[in-house]
Amino acid sequence: MATLLKLSFQKELHKKYLNRFLNGRMPSFLANMDSNRSIVLYFCVSGLDILGDIDDIPEERKNQMIDWLYSLQVEDDEPVSGFQGSTTINTREYRGKHQAYQWGHIATTYSCLLSLLILGDDLKRVNTKEIIKSLRALQLDDGSYKGAIDGAESDMRFVFCAAAISYILNNWSGIDIEKMLDFILKSISYDGGIGQGPDLESHCGSTFCAIAALALSNNLHILSQEQFKNLRRWLLSRLEIGFNGRPNKPTDTCYSFWTGGALKLLNAYQFIESDDNPNFVLMTQDKYGGFSKWVNSASDPMHTYFGLAGLSLMNYGDLNEMFPALNCTSRIHSRIKKLHLQWE
Repeated sequence: MATLLKLSFQKELHKKYLNRFLNGRMPSFLANMDSNRSIVLYFCVSGLDILGDIDDIPEERKNQMIDWLYSLQVEDDEPVSGFQGSTTINTREYRGKHQAYQWGHIATTYSCLLSLLILGDDLKRVNTKEIIKSLRALQLDDGSYKGAIDGAESDMRFVFCAAAISYILNNWSGIDIEKMLDFILKSISYDGGIGQGPDLESHCGSTFCAIAALALSNNLHILSQEQFKNLRRWLLSRLEIGFNGRPNKPTDTCYSFWTGGALKLLNAYQFIESDDNPNFVLMTQDKYGGFSKWVNSASDPMHTYFGLAGLSLMNYGDLNEMFPALNCTSRIHSRIKKLHLQWE
């Protein structure tokens, strides 16, 4: 493979790009993300955490963001507790009432918990009891999880979110572990990768989610030697210039983390036989900051975060180290473990 031209890493521009979003400057082409503003915030503060820039946010601004995140927390005796994506659907007529879709979602609950930790919160205002009760209601008979109590899909993404929430809150009573493990094993495809569910196409995103759920629950050992070997082979085969998410698909910035993180968890990252991986990610940099999905396309917060996370896995550019299983920095993982000791 030909070696690509070495590109420079525009660290300061990426800091400015992410801070623009935190200051409310969202471009119109991302208007469809309004109902998931908490996830946009997660990508931004997580990206700044990787860049080592989180302490430069004024404490007053951090506290404003923390209070806003807690304003999204739903607390109810019914199994709808957790965090919402934004205040978009909390209309004046239904404010304070739990109408359809005004309930917690498993993905936003996960991202809000991590955002709170990154911003320095101690999670004392989190209603752990109701979140765990709601988690229990979201697990289906096949072991998978749906995203919310109604109107949401069920697949491997939400299995990972359930495992991550349980790990962060140090409470696994919201998961039937045996059912979850059975669902993951049944989702391993003929080619060695893992799909969103049984008999579905292997995908690096769902493969990461499955492996991370196993790692967080201390169950990687359930994979047979053959399954372990096939997973490594399938993931390593996703490398072209950078990583793609599945066979015959274009290389995409975010898979530098989804695929790279899965390889890290399987202790196989060192088998990547190319120096071009960081160059592809750097090729997707925008001249105004941020990373895009592909070369010559618009940058966005998600691909900016995953581009930075992928570069961190490559030990590139003096970035903070990642803790891949939880999709956060090792700094935040250390905070979580310290909180666990305080809660005991």
